[in-house]
This record gives sequence, C-alpha cells and structure tokens, in this order.
Amino acid sequence: MKVKLIFLILLSTLCINSITAQKSNKKITLTGTVLNADKEPIVNAIVMIDDQKTNSVTDSKGNYKIKVNATASKIGIFTFGHGTAEEVINGRTQINFNFGITASHQPKDSTISSGQQGINTGYGMIKKKNLTTDVNKIDGTNKKYASYATITDMIQREVSGCRISGGSVIIQESADLFGSVPALIVVDGVYMDALPDIPPTSVKSIEVLKGTSAAIYGSRGYGGAILIKTKIQNQ
Repeated sequence: MKVKLIFLILLSTLCINSITAQKSNKKITLTGTVLNADKEPIVNAIVMIDDQKTNSVTDSKGNYKIKVNATASKIGIFTFGHGTAEEVINGRTQINFNFGITASHQPKDSTISSGQQGINTGYGMIKKKNLTTDVNKIDGTNKKYASYATITDMIQREVSGCRISGGSVIIQESADLFGSVPALIVVDGVYMDALPDIPPTSVKSIEVLKGTSAAIYGSRGYGGAILIKTKIQNQ
C-alpha cells in the first residue's frame, strides 16, 4: 500500500513538472505590418525580440510573422532609414508599427541642463535617464581613465559585451548570415574604418550604442555604433 502511494506521488510530481516545462517552452506567433510616414510598407525591416536581432524581416507588403517564446516581453523593428520602434507584447499577437515621424525629424530633448548627462543617439541629445535603448557612455574628462594606455582598453574594460579585434568592435556578438558585424565607428562626426590610435587623454567622450539605439545610422549601424568625441575637436 505504501509503495503504491509513493508511486502515485512520484507520478503526480512528474506530470506537474512536465506541464510546467511545456508551458515554459510554449511559442506564440506574432504578426503585424510596418508602415512609413506615408502609410507605405517598409520592406526588409528587421524584427527584434527583447533587444535581440532575429532572422525575421518584413516582406514586400511590410508584413512580418515570427514565433517567439511566451515569456518574450518586447518586440522591436529596426529599419534602414526610418529609425526604430518598440512595443510591449503584453499578451498581444498582432502588433502593427507606423513610423509616423521619420528618424531625420526626431526632436531632440531641449530640456537638458548643463548639470545633466545627455546621450547623442544620432537623433540629438537625450537625457540619459529618459533613454530606453541600450547606450553606454564613457566620460573622458574623468581622471580615472588617465591610466589607460589606449581607447581599446577603455572600451573593453568599461563597456560590457564589446570585443575588439584588429581595430573592429563587435558589440554583443552582433552577426548576420555572413558572420560578425562590426560596429560603426564615428570620430568627431567622421566615419572611420577602424578604431583610431587616439591617446585616452585626448578623448572627451565615448558613447557605445548597442542594438536598436544605433538604428539612426541605417544599415551601417546594424552592429551598433561607437561615437568618439575628442577634446581637440571640441575646444
């Protein structure tokens, strides 16, 4: 009798664990349409789930369809030339995106005072506390960075998720179907092929834009962006 009771308890436990595992592995299908400011479909926009790029893109009619884990919380759309947008999933299965304001017309935050820290996302200066995308900023005027020999050391040690090889910066192992995608590097507004050999003491700031935060740079910002301002340029 005791053996039978123990067997029933074990069987019940296994059934409960099985049901829990099935729920955690359950997939849901998200669909929607992505349109520009003129209500026209945006083709080849990249679908992102919880700030991670996927292989799903919009078709010729601007439609997308993707299966995601039931635990996914956010869906984002990365476009080439129209900026980026995010929505909370919150149980919805159909989420449409309308880029009513193009990236070039995004307003900057004019309420930043001299005592507040701002981030230059390419749209303009935005208060860091109001920024929802993933950006890291290194203040080159801080004396603690004077001990670094190169800006490569500064980025690798101060910003998580950055890997530097041969002057190229790979952020959060960004990749497409052809391999790793290096971040766009911009120094004082000039695009560079690799990290320049600038002494850390000459750097005013380094901003590392991850994921959708670099969408303003179009396809060049697919792997993120490294924005460097020097003290010489800003004197």
